[in-house]
Amino acid sequence: MGGIAALARAAGHRVTGSDQNVYPPMSDQLAALGIELIQGYDPSQLKLKPDMVVVGNVMSRGNPLVEALLNSDIPYTSGPEWLSRYVLQGRHVLAVAGTHGKTTTTSMLTWILEHSGRKPGFLVGGVPANFNVTARLGEGTHFVVEADEYDTAFFDKRAKFVHYRPRTVILNNLEHDHADIYPDVAAIQKQFHLLLRMVPNMGRLVVNGGEAHLQQVIEMGCWTPVVKFSANAQHGEWYADLLGTQDGSHFVVKQSDKAWGEVHWNMMGRHNVENALAAIIAAQHAGVSVQQSIDALNTFGGVKRRMEVRGVVNGITVYDDFAHHPTAITTTMQGLRRKVGNARIIAVLEPRSNTMKLGTHREPLKQSLQGAEQIWLYQGPDVKWDVAGLAGELGMHARVHADIDQLVSDLAAEVKSGDQILIMSNGGFGGIHTKLLEKLKRL
Repeated sequence: MGGIAALARAAGHRVTGSDQNVYPPMSDQLAALGIELIQGYDPSQLKLKPDMVVVGNVMSRGNPLVEALLNSDIPYTSGPEWLSRYVLQGRHVLAVAGTHGKTTTTSMLTWILEHSGRKPGFLVGGVPANFNVTARLGEGTHFVVEADEYDTAFFDKRAKFVHYRPRTVILNNLEHDHADIYPDVAAIQKQFHLLLRMVPNMGRLVVNGGEAHLQQVIEMGCWTPVVKFSANAQHGEWYADLLGTQDGSHFVVKQSDKAWGEVHWNMMGRHNVENALAAIIAAQHAGVSVQQSIDALNTFGGVKRRMEVRGVVNGITVYDDFAHHPTAITTTMQGLRRKVGNARIIAVLEPRSNTMKLGTHREPLKQSLQGAEQIWLYQGPDVKWDVAGLAGELGMHARVHADIDQLVSDLAAEVKSGDQILIMSNGGFGGIHTKLLEKLKRL
């Protein structure tokens, strides 16, 4: 929604917006654009007499501002529908879908198009370091969009991505997520199948060949050429040679038996290697040569809040990662382990996504955290399941806090030089990163 607000501002509109909790980096970006942020949902906001209200999917019936909007004659729409109607018409839309890696892959693909001189528009669910903004209209015909499967709005329960009508689609992976609206994997697969029904036969589907759930979606009906990729040569025409590093920081891009070139970057993890392969194939469909893509990836700066180093104090490194699913936690942990070797990894997790709050991922979460030497869990007020019980099953190296300031104080007292502190949340986590770094400096 913040990115859509930025696009509307760039198109010349006056834009205001309200939210219950506004935090960096999005709040800083919107303020810099001159977009007025209003805390809370007071119906008096409609006295601004907006020409259009764009409703985010977090809003629901019973909300006082929603009820006042419905009682008024003010036009309203959803974010995806507004984007489709006023930005995407007549453009070559490249959509990146999947349970994991959407933001990073979208950022990679956008940077490849930018590096090759195409000046694309984009909407990303994060802040790519190469652009330092989450969205822009662009000057070329291409528009790259992070295609989320979450529902659109309280009045439109379809997945967001069905509004985008893309020509090029990346399908990275598919697992059970968003348990508040999807009871199982099959329900999510149905939405992915609706997306496939909208991709023209002149388009391209870029699909992770190692993902059985995606193969099942294709078997439900597909009318578009499919190109498969995987870090493993057995699962795709496009694959990678990791050159013995195993941490994903250096690899050769291969298509069948042809070696296209080497990527040597600051990213890590097998998952990011696959993200890169997907971006290369999608960019090729947009007219970018493979070598141009490789050159661009060698200067890719990553994404804020995706294994972002927030600071190093007395040899202690603090990372910020937008973790929301056990599989993502596992791959992040594995990548960090390969990078830091035997250094002590301390995982600090806020279960904040709706699925995490429901406890749906309790068992796989226990497995995903096993790679850390210490585990610190935050029991937020909206988390209703027994986090302490999970900590007990994880053993003596796990503990639970219900107070962020106390968590920071206790953690800072125990860490030592060489420790790698991996803080994971898909929200602001009460400013824990800054609080911890300041505490470590004082100590």
